[in-house]
Amino acid sequence: MSSETQTPSPPRRRLFVLLPLLVFLGLAGLFLSQLLSGRDVSEIPSALIGLPAPQTNLPPLEGSNLPGLESKSFAGKVTLVNVFASWCAPCREEHPVLLALSEDRRFTLAALNYKDEPENARRFLGDLGNPYQAIGVDPAGRAAIDWGVYGVPETFVIGKDGKIAYKHVGPLTPESARDLLLPQIEKALAAPG
Repeated sequence: MSSETQTPSPPRRRLFVLLPLLVFLGLAGLFLSQLLSGRDVSEIPSALIGLPAPQTNLPPLEGSNLPGLESKSFAGKVTLVNVFASWCAPCREEHPVLLALSEDRRFTLAALNYKDEPENARRFLGDLGNPYQAIGVDPAGRAAIDWGVYGVPETFVIGKDGKIAYKHVGPLTPESARDLLLPQIEKALAAPG
């Protein structure tokens, strides 16, 4: 073997040394620009914002004595649609926030019960309290796909015009309800219907 094939030429050797450094600097610059942009990088955008809520007609949770989830009921009022399941630990964490929100009668709080057993959902609400005025059951998760649900819990604000105004991914906390959700609710309430 010749020495040329064993050892790269000096310009190629510099390239091998500089290439990882250039890649690192490029990625560092990208992350820095994201950090300094002021954008909430944990926020997951929804392609459905500003579009009509998906056509939904889910049956009610058996034994709840509440109606199911129907998109026609959104017309003319602000509605929060909360996606929950009894097997979802973060749903338990956010439940006190939903109970507090349910005291505000200016909007409707409805639920999409995601891939859950009816008995478990009833027990969950019996143990923790029921903040909902309507509960639609989605045992196969097909309606959740139409809504663009990433996972439970998620909460949507539906305006009086029936369009999705806001989507919160993850459990609501007192802080996220105060700082993120309530301003969106106020904006939806103030908008013409």
